[in-house]
Amino acid sequence: MVTEAELKKRQTEEPKLLAENPDVLFHAGKEEMLKLCSQLETVLSCCEAKRDKLRETKELEQKWLEEKVQVLKAVKTHVEQLQKEKENVSALSMLQDIKEKIQKMKAYQETLMECLGDILEKHIPLPQVEPEPSRRKKKALMNKALQSPHDPYVIVDNTFWPPYVEMLLRYGIAVRHQENNFKIRLGAFF
Repeated sequence: MVTEAELKKRQTEEPKLLAENPDVLFHAGKEEMLKLCSQLETVLSCCEAKRDKLRETKELEQKWLEEKVQVLKAVKTHVEQLQKEKENVSALSMLQDIKEKIQKMKAYQETLMECLGDILEKHIPLPQVEPEPSRRKKKALMNKALQSPHDPYVIVDNTFWPPYVEMLLRYGIAVRHQENNFKIRLGAFF
């Protein structure tokens, strides 16, 4: 409210000169003009800097737009080429391609099976013993369990084929000794 009253008062009053002397007024006006010129030069330099920055931004945006337009054109031409190729490909050629792929897969499967056979032959050889000794091993396990139920463990030596022992253990037919891993016994059947 005070500001509104002051504003009304200043609007109604006539401005008074601070001094009557023309030299003082000239110097005061000159100082004001110099101050105003320096302020305007500062504003001009700021505007020019902004204008230059906007020009750079505009140029970058135009380059980006041109690149995107070129990419779009390239993609459109590629799509058109693919559509033409798709139209040219007949069902017969597609069938032949599928047959070739199937033959390649069969050949690859054969080579894989040969490699697998070589690996198995190298790392897991077939047992060299006859089936009769394996029956003897089972019989030894059963006899040991029946003859000495207090100590039914049989010592695993070189006559036992390791993969066979692992199979017996895995399927629960045999059980390892808790303290000695070289002893096994016949598992409980229910």
